[in-house]
Amino acid sequence: MVFRRGRKKDREGERAETPVEEQVEAGEPEADRDELATDVASGLRIWEPTPEPEQEPKRRPEREHRAEPSEEGTGEQRVAWWRRMSRRMDKASEQFAEQVQDIVLLRRDLDDSFYDDLLEVLLAADVGVATAEPVVEILRRRVLVERIPDAEAALMALKEEMIAILETRDRTLRLDAHPSVVLIVGVNGNGKTTTIGKLAYRLRNDGGSALVAAADTYRAAAIEQLRVWADRAHAPMVAHQHGADPGAVVYDAIQAGIARGVQAVLVDTAGRLHTKAPLMEELKKIQRVVQRLVPDGPHETLLVLEAPTGMNALTQARAFHDALGVTGLVLTKLDGTSRGGTLLAIEAELGIPVKLVGMGEGIDDLNVFDPRSYLDALFAGVLQVHS
Repeated sequence: MVFRRGRKKDREGERAETPVEEQVEAGEPEADRDELATDVASGLRIWEPTPEPEQEPKRRPEREHRAEPSEEGTGEQRVAWWRRMSRRMDKASEQFAEQVQDIVLLRRDLDDSFYDDLLEVLLAADVGVATAEPVVEILRRRVLVERIPDAEAALMALKEEMIAILETRDRTLRLDAHPSVVLIVGVNGNGKTTTIGKLAYRLRNDGGSALVAAADTYRAAAIEQLRVWADRAHAPMVAHQHGADPGAVVYDAIQAGIARGVQAVLVDTAGRLHTKAPLMEELKKIQRVVQRLVPDGPHETLLVLEAPTGMNALTQARAFHDALGVTGLVLTKLDGTSRGGTLLAIEAELGIPVKLVGMGEGIDDLNVFDPRSYLDALFAGVLQVHS
């Protein structure tokens, strides 16, 4: 990547006469200046991505799947991505099937004990009481009305009810503004940085553009890790030195995004425990910095959660949502757990849709969430066990 000292540009793209740090210090009111905590020593840096070679090598791992570069454009492309990823969900499907096999599929009578056992299965999958009980009651009535004959048919009806619930949510990424500011938040280790790299890659493949803001200034390796992912996604990155004020990084990144006319500014934030109030307050401060430059931003505040976390993810989601007004969830490691019901519980209780899902470590292993394809893969193991 090319390293250069950044200078602020105005909306017409002309060079300013002073560095960004000096302009922020000199141009902001006193109260704003205190909040930004910006100084000339902040060390503003803008990394440009390594130029792509004119002709790509014949074998390049990141390009092996370019036959399906953009799954967001059409339903067929999205299903193709899920079909390609379904083999990664074998573990999750098998675990769910094992739970179902012993207490549901071997019971042929659709009596009260069947529904009690089914409720236990859903709770074990972390669907949550608030969702599991109504779904089981809906299924009970449907079995009577439609005269569903056996447990296998009842399970397929259950799957249809779960799909119906999930498909009521709007999962659209709101990236209509220029630039659209996307704030990525979550606890330590949930995959925020990799998610940003994958999202930048998706936007580029869909004909858009992204600029990455390295606002995790506390963790020693965070800036370098994000730089690697930004380079893989061929996205420029704005950073300050280690330990700088995150609000100042975001301020400069949005200014750079405006000057360059990018579609989205993707903001990487420091991982923080949802129980630490001072750290949550810092995220609110970043939101205020965004709104100073883009009054209707952030346009998306995405919370990254690990699917294997189970019901603890609901606790995390509630805390971040109360503090920030989360607009969507990114569920990672969806292929490594039978606790897929967690997303049902979060969506039902908080009304926050899962917008993106990640399976694997590849640059293209991120997609919009497709409820039908996911449940098809999850319930596939149930049918295999029964047959």
